[in-house]
Amino acid sequence: MNTTPRDEPAFPCDWIDRDSTGKQVVIQQFSGMTLRDYFAAKAMAAMLVQDAFVQNWSNGKVAEYAYDVADCMIIQREVSK
Repeated sequence: MNTTPRDEPAFPCDWIDRDSTGKQVVIQQFSGMTLRDYFAAKAMAAMLVQDAFVQNWSNGKVAEYAYDVADCMIIQREVSK
């Protein structure tokens, strides 16, 4: 099993316009934030509301742990498919 999480876009979107014939065309694609960043932000928010959990941690430690959780979530997401 590959344990390297895939860091794909969390909120990709296309900017669509119409060409001179009226046909819809993609003008530009935006990848948005990555899924890893989104999961880490959610994990960090959950940790920070549990002040006792992180009260003695540095900001760097909280961020590191949040990304560890995000990586685990992405791996589990792949395994569960």
